[in-house]
Formats: sequence, structure tokens, C-alpha cells
Amino acid sequence: MSKESRRTNRERLRQERIKQKKRAKRNRLLATIGAAVAVIALVVGGGYLIVQASNGTSAEEYTGTLAPQTLQEDGSVVMALDGVAAPVVEVYADYQCSHCARFEMINGDTLKELAAQGEAIVHYRPVSIFADAGDPAGANSLRAAAAARAAAEHGKFVEYSDILFDNQPSTRQQGYAVDDLIAWGEEVGITDPAFAERVRSESEIVEEFVTNYYPELSTKARAEIPEDQLRTMRLNDLIEWGEDNGVDSSFMDGSHVRSVLDATAAVNAKYSEGANAFGGTPSIYINGTLLGNETYSATDFREAVLAAPPGQVDTRPAAEEDTDATPSEPPSPSPPA
Repeated sequence: MSKESRRTNRERLRQERIKQKKRAKRNRLLATIGAAVAVIALVVGGGYLIVQASNGTSAEEYTGTLAPQTLQEDGSVVMALDGVAAPVVEVYADYQCSHCARFEMINGDTLKELAAQGEAIVHYRPVSIFADAGDPAGANSLRAAAAARAAAEHGKFVEYSDILFDNQPSTRQQGYAVDDLIAWGEEVGITDPAFAERVRSESEIVEEFVTNYYPELSTKARAEIPEDQLRTMRLNDLIEWGEDNGVDSSFMDGSHVRSVLDATAAVNAKYSEGANAFGGTPSIYINGTLLGNETYSATDFREAVLAAPPGQVDTRPAAEEDTDATPSEPPSPSPPA
């Protein structure tokens, strides 16, 4: 057997192991959700709608080729066929959010399939609603999001996100360890040493954020800002206040941690009020309209996407010189309306 054939066989076996792990994780999650729903139905008299929305409605596993993934200037990722006119599905998620993992388990494969068929433009927009939760939840959230952003620079955001959700820790558990984040990159085919270096450097920034920076910021804010005003301030407001009051955030400049925090501030500003207001994760928007119960039903979610008209991506692809590696697929321009 030639060297190339052996390499091909090893890659095939590696991919099959990944699929087997995903199927096993999926089955465990389905069993857990099914059991939880059954308990709710027994305890809550009006629980029928919850059962209907969650029981037996997970999409079939998608094993086909993914649509091209294009890193955007703001660190988000668009997965779509080149030049396609289709509804834009924005996915705002936090890797520490258990409901986000549930959404991905139910509808993640639907997103992949619809994008590959040219029936959806999927706009992945990682955020961190746990950033100010301290350690471990805040650290887990930021480490994972920064690593996913690094994976996007190597054209493997979607594959890497799957592994992050499959290995999601509880909010009380230390998770997303640096060595694991690096190993998972290798598992999805990222071999460039720059990825590991970036994961390590981002982890150091996360450590500084949760250990020193945010405790100082929050202590100073509580001492100097009236309580009624403080309750209305989001994390980005506090960071801006800190800059004017001696709490320096420059250690985050140019980092993926900063990018994730900026993305979180951006969605709060973009969807700030009304029926579409951003209230947490997961928040799934189709052409700017926030989904409700369809979020957790594969059937209803698919129907909602297919019924929507073409939309417009509101970000721009990152310039090649802004990325550390060439994507696995060539970048495409934002699809037309």
C-alpha cells in the first residue's frame, strides 16, 4: 500500500470515529431531553406544547459536504453557496449555554443541509452572555468562543463548533481546557501551529479578564455608580465606563476575546427592543425576525426557513490578509437580496 493510500485510510477512519462520537452524543442528548420532557408532561398540566415542540423532532444527521464557510470582518461566519439568494438565518449562541447545545442538537444538521442545498444562508454569530459570570462559566464561555473564532480563520468553524457543543461543560465545571481546545482543532483537520499558539494566547487573556480585570471593574463600578444606574448597564457599558475611570482594557486589544465581547454588544444594539429584542441565547433570527417555539422543533424550524424570502447578510467578508490561514473553501461575497 502506498504512503498516500495509508494517509487516505487514516483520514477516513478518523472521520468515521468523529461521526461515531457525534452519533453517540446525539443519542444521549435525545434520551435526556425525552426523559425531561416526560417529567414536565407529568408535572405540568399544560405541558402538551412543550412535548410537541421537543419530543421526536430532531433532524436527521447530515453527512454531506458543507457549503463554503466565509469568515466575516466582525469574526462571524457565513455558510452559504456562492451567490445564492436565500433566507438569512442568524444564529447567536454561547458555547456555555445548554439551550444552545440543545438547539444545535435538534437543528444543527438542518442548517448544514439547507445551506448545502442553497435554501439558506447561515450566519453564525458567537457571543458570550456568560462573560461576566466569573470562573468557571465565564472563562469557559470566552475560551470556547475565542477558539471557535481561531478555527474560523482556518476554515473549520462549523466542524469545530460541533465538537465544542458535544463537550460542553456545566456552568459549575471547569471545561474547554487549552489542551483539549488544541486537540479538537487537530481532530477537525487544523494542523497549522498558529492555531495552537492563538488558543494559548487567547486563554491567557481570558484568565486576565476573569481573575483580575472584571473583579476590579465590577468592584469599582459598585462603589462609584448608583445602584439603579448600574442595573441598567450591560458589560460593554461597564467596559467603556472603566476606560474613563482607570480600569484599562487594552490587554484585550486585537484579541478574539475582544471580538466576542464586541459581537455581544453589537447584537444587543441591533436587536434592542420590540418583539425581536435579543434576550439571551440561543437567539435565532430569519431575515431579522426572532423565532419562538420553532427554535426547538426540527419540523417547524425547517418550514420557517423555507417559507421565508431571500435576505441580505449585513457583514462583509474578512480580507485575506486579516486571517491567519486560507479557508478550506474560497471566500464568497455577501449574497445579494
